[in-house]
Amino acid sequence: MSQLSAWDHPEPLALDTAPLPEYGTGSLADLLPTLAAGLGVPGLTATIPELTAADRVCVFLIDGLGWEQLRAHADEAPFLASLLGSSRGGTGRPLTAGYPATTATSLASVGTGLPPGAHGLPGYTVRDPATGALMNQLRWQPYTDPRAWQPYPTVFQRAHEAGVHTAQVTSPAFEHTPLTRIALSGGGFHGRLSGEERMDLAAGQLAAGDRSLVYTYYAELDGAGHRYGVASDTWRGQLMYVDRLAQRLAEQLPSRSALYVTADHGMVDVPFDDEHRIDFDTDWELRAGVALLGGEGRARHVYAVPGAENDVLTCWREVLGEQFWVASRDEAIAAGWFGPHIDERVYARLGDVIAAAHDDVLIIATEREPKESALVGNHGSMTPAEQLVPLLEVRS
Repeated sequence: MSQLSAWDHPEPLALDTAPLPEYGTGSLADLLPTLAAGLGVPGLTATIPELTAADRVCVFLIDGLGWEQLRAHADEAPFLASLLGSSRGGTGRPLTAGYPATTATSLASVGTGLPPGAHGLPGYTVRDPATGALMNQLRWQPYTDPRAWQPYPTVFQRAHEAGVHTAQVTSPAFEHTPLTRIALSGGGFHGRLSGEERMDLAAGQLAAGDRSLVYTYYAELDGAGHRYGVASDTWRGQLMYVDRLAQRLAEQLPSRSALYVTADHGMVDVPFDDEHRIDFDTDWELRAGVALLGGEGRARHVYAVPGAENDVLTCWREVLGEQFWVASRDEAIAAGWFGPHIDERVYARLGDVIAAAHDDVLIIATEREPKESALVGNHGSMTPAEQLVPLLEVRS
């Protein structure tokens, strides 16, 4: 990769100041391989050295429960807060989500045990090289063949094939989604509507095998944060509820079990003013030379008109460089944003320019993304508020 000169591309925020995810030692992609290796699943390695094996393992993923948010709201979550010292094998430290810190990417990292550069879901929306259109990887629109998009087996599939009792306990709505198929399938799927039903069934599924791997999930905390913000009464009410759910599950653990409570990302509230919300759809400088705008407000993939890549990079750095880490595709890859390597099929899904927020700021698009542009709480970048997630542990 040729080095770009500082004269051509000023960088108020140096790329080496971005806090990289701990791929290979302490990221969400390392969690299930470590747990499954402890269950004796062949071909997997325990890469989070602080964790010790258990015969029955349950992962409870609470969407949007960032490390910093939990610590700031300990009074609303007394049970979860009491476990902060247990995080990451008793070190009291968090995991990192991976970049971008967003649900589709993180769930794929959890389920496959691979970083985004390998599993190939590197953003909320990314360009499909086969069609040239943006693909929403959370909603899987427009539809593309899931197995062509993400061909690797999940950790759950590998555990099931190795004789481990494996189950997912979540909303019935997720049973047949492409994201579930490529990230979280393997063993039995058990759909339950209420959180209490999920906790009870997850405990039962743990007890159903001498070696068990169970996953359960709760989404509404994230939704409350997006709509109302992480300082809102609604968000705090959801936090109190998930605290009770986690305690309910912990109190039902069968013998020889370990429960791990984690999350896919944290969240930051962004003020509603022109200083903090930069509208791509009305900013002629940012639009110049751009064919497609992907990603999300705090983690943008920018696809340039052919031949305009360097001009777009220069412009985005000049306009946003003090508030965003702005990198070319090759610079972001070399810096390790998406993991230690990038699969060939994933390379062209990444933006020609990639912008990750440093400040409490968004690049919104009020015309093409009206709903996303109206969100209070947002995530995606590498700041601690978004990137750090707990790994709280209870053993029986």
